Parts: sequence; C-alpha cells; structure tokens
Amino acid sequence: MNTLGVSKRMAGIPPSGIRRVFEQARALEAEGRRIVHLEIGRPDFDTPAHIKEAAMAALQEGKVHYTSNWGILPLREAVSKSLEKELGATYDPEGEIIITAGAAEGVFNTIMALVDPGDEVLVPDPGWVNYPVATSMAHGRPIPYALKAEMDFQIDLEEFQSLLSPKTKLVVLVTPHNPTGGMLAKDILEAISVLAKEYGFYIMTDEIYHKMTYDGHQHVSIASLPGMKERTIIINGFSKAYAMTGWRVGYVAAPKSLAATINKVHQHNTTCAASFAQYGALAALTGPQDCVANMVREFDRRRLLLWEGLNAIPGLRCPRPRGAFYAFVDVRGCGLAAEQFASRLLAEAGVAVVPGDVFGQAGAGFVRISYASSYEEIEEALERIKLFVQSLGGTT
Repeated sequence: MNTLGVSKRMAGIPPSGIRRVFEQARALEAEGRRIVHLEIGRPDFDTPAHIKEAAMAALQEGKVHYTSNWGILPLREAVSKSLEKELGATYDPEGEIIITAGAAEGVFNTIMALVDPGDEVLVPDPGWVNYPVATSMAHGRPIPYALKAEMDFQIDLEEFQSLLSPKTKLVVLVTPHNPTGGMLAKDILEAISVLAKEYGFYIMTDEIYHKMTYDGHQHVSIASLPGMKERTIIINGFSKAYAMTGWRVGYVAAPKSLAATINKVHQHNTTCAASFAQYGALAALTGPQDCVANMVREFDRRRLLLWEGLNAIPGLRCPRPRGAFYAFVDVRGCGLAAEQFASRLLAEAGVAVVPGDVFGQAGAGFVRISYASSYEEIEEALERIKLFVQSLGGTT
C-alpha cells in the first residue's frame, strides 16, 4: 500500500536559513516594529531605466512567447562578448551559452547535469546554501572545504588537496564570495587549475559578483587560465550588478561537451527565461554601464562605513571585504553563539542579519551582514548594534 508523504530526497533538505531570518523580520514588521534589513543579498537600487524600457518595448512588440531553450541569440552574443572582454574567457554563443531563469537555476542545472549518485562535489564552507543542497538533491555528496578568516578567506591548498579523491566530480568556486566578501587570489586559482588537470574534475565558478570589487582588487576567472575552458562552467547573471533580482535572468557558459546536457536539464526544468526579461538583460549588457559604476561606488562607500563602524564596537571583528556586498563579522567576543546573536539582535534591536552557521560549519561564530541597504540604514543599524552589544556586557 502506498504511503502518503514527501519524497525521502526532499525530507532531508533544510529550508533556506536566509529566508527564515527574512520571514521572521517580516513578521515583526507586521506587528508594527521598525526593522533594518541587512540579511538579504538584494541591491536596494531600482533597475536602470533603459533596461526597463527595453523590456517594456519587447512587451509592446509582442515578444511574449517561448524563446529558444538556449535563449535569444542577441543576448547570447552579448554575453559572449562580455565574457571575453571582462573575464578573458571565450565561449561560443551558438552552443556554449545558455540563458537561465536566474543564476540559481544555472547552479541547479549544472549540478544535475554533471553529478551522479555517489559523486563528490567540493563546496565552499562558508558558502551559499544552494551548492550543497543541489548536490544532495542529485544524490551526490557535498564535501566542504573551509575558508578561514585568519587566511583572508583564501583556500588552504594543502587541506583542499587532502579532500580530493577519485570520486571528486566537481569543485565549486565562488569569487567574489558570498557570504565572506573575500576574493580568491590568482595564485590560488592557478594551483587549483593544476589540481583539476591532475585529478580530472570539473570547476563550476560562480561569478555573479564579478563587477563588484574594491580597493583595486581585480577579479580573475579560472576559465581564463590556460587549459581550463574545457573543464570550467561559469555561472553568472544580472541580478546583482544591474539590480535585477526579480527579473530572474542568468546564464551558464560551458564547453560544448557539457552545454547540451546542461541545456537538457533547463529544457525540462524551465523551458526558457522570460522572453521580455531577456530583452531587458540584452539592454543591460549593451547599454550604458555608468549605472553599474555608480552602484559599485555607492556600495564601496557603504562597505567602508560598515567595516569601520563594526570594528569600532568592542567584541566584534570584521575582516575588510574585498568584493560583493557582504561583511562576515566575528561575534565570538560577545559571548554568544552566532544563532543567539542574530536572533537576539533581531528581537531586541530590530536589525536582521544571518547567522554564519547557515552557510556551513566554518561559519560558526560569525554573522553575515549585507551592505546592499542604504547608507542611512547602515548608520542606523550600526548604532543599534553598538547599543545591543553594550547591553550584553562582558565583551572581550
């Protein structure tokens, strides 16, 4: 007799810890509380006008039907030019670039296309929760590799190599990094490229924040290194740099030997990204880029405000973020576990942040703070955090 219930596969998958904090904050707002949101990785800027106008024009012109599963060709051509210009990586728009419903779908499709039951996937710890979750859903085994604050969130190559095995199918790299704000150094990427050839694994590199770097740090894509294009899948999109989180347009760039299979997952999963949204994304890449530069300048201003303000509070320590729009803050000097710190900060001070252990075991003792909110909100949050930490007493 059949037993009703959810699949065993999904029964073991936890809900998003980031969204849990967001919903808790929304519940407090519904009660009339004023909450400062520093938990969600969502730019507070509006999508630039020329992008919205292109999408609206597409709607008026009747571009409202299915597109190719691969996405509209002009957008794939624009992505190809952007990858070559900005990342030094060459991908053919005909058969090596897939337009997806956001970068998140690209991550899911890639892992489903590559990972068999029992395959091992090395994922960053701390790291965005979708990488290990998608691996588990594919019946693979996520293997965390630690990114440590004392190493400026670089990969410990000796420890990393010790995790490799004949079952290693895929390694996930993220640079600039969510949640730490770190960036992988070129020599680290070069060393991993050597290991990829030696051990025979693929690289999935999530570069959604590649336009958001600070202090003169230059983003390097591992796909641009010699001999790495044929074993590298690039995940990227428009949500962060162009403030298009709700548009759900991203892309996967992969060698032909892999792209057709990734697109097969896309066909059965989503069919295609929204047609008119793709025309907006086309305008994002081919139109003026001052909107991106202005946004990054403002993120940089907020970054410095947050970094300096947090480090001025006894009990907190904040490494200087290099990219993206996150700070990963060490709260162990406050005498609370990260979950307790985040929970009480929200309940008592009305500031929403994400406990670091949501992102993996190596995140214990840290909280992630997004500086994608306004400068004024960050100022308000810093004052609230300062008073909250002072109320704890006994900080070290």
